[in-house]
Amino acid sequence: MATITLLDGGMGQELVARATRDPGPLWATRVMIDHPGLVKAIHDDYFAAGASVATTNTYNILHDRLQRDGLDALYHALHLRALAEAHEARAQAGRGIIAGSMGPLGESYRPDLTPPVAESAALYAEKARILAAHVDVILIETISSLDLARGALRGAQVAGRPVWLSVSVDDRDGSRLRSGEAVADLAEVIAEAPTAAVLANCSMPEAMVAAMAALKPLGLPFGAYANGFSEITGLPLPETQAPPAYCGRHDLTPEKYADFAMSWVGMGATIVGGCCEVGPAHIRHLAQRLRDAGHQIA
Repeated sequence: MATITLLDGGMGQELVARATRDPGPLWATRVMIDHPGLVKAIHDDYFAAGASVATTNTYNILHDRLQRDGLDALYHALHLRALAEAHEARAQAGRGIIAGSMGPLGESYRPDLTPPVAESAALYAEKARILAAHVDVILIETISSLDLARGALRGAQVAGRPVWLSVSVDDRDGSRLRSGEAVADLAEVIAEAPTAAVLANCSMPEAMVAAMAALKPLGLPFGAYANGFSEITGLPLPETQAPPAYCGRHDLTPEKYADFAMSWVGMGATIVGGCCEVGPAHIRHLAQRLRDAGHQIA
């Protein structure tokens, strides 16, 4: 039996679901401003469900998001607020590691908006420097192109922490990134910068078996945390720099999600959890399934 790192589930969609009004384009960052303490409450729920990781609510704290709302002066302060709520939850739980989240520049699911590598590396380095003293690992999430992975990995190195790289894959063909590039080609990217683990996230769980098959030969700890959205691949891209008009699905019960995740563990994955629309109930059920199968949750 294996030792499994059990990630938490989605933070942003969970925040939106618990908020009292539409947060607008700033999404999880706006909710954190308007509802102090709600991020900690969600971390608390994931720890109570059995998760061994608190992923910071820093995914969407990016200059290109904040500048649209005239809030860029809060860039550093918002990171510290998110970090504080993760630390408070861990202290209360008495266990767990903190993963400093770094989301995609441009927009999620928009590899067409990937900036030049040198530009993205500098922006990620700025973010990594803030996270460095407060996290156990840097978690680069929802990366949809090889060049964005290159920039993020280069920038993340300044933190001096282990770096986990997680990519978002095509919902119809998990062996490919959303850019159409092969997941297997990450081999050349991780050869350029130290990487402690490789994962796939924020794609349909049905796509993850192919993603796991492509990640496993890279020779690093690997895993997956899928979303509960309907298919994003093939949706029209808006003319604005916004994500496609995705929506949540209604069939992904905790039991069904755990079936998917256990199949990834069966392939050798040792880091599993959930992404958008996968909540505490899903993580609680998955934790029990892992324990029932004889796995140890680290």
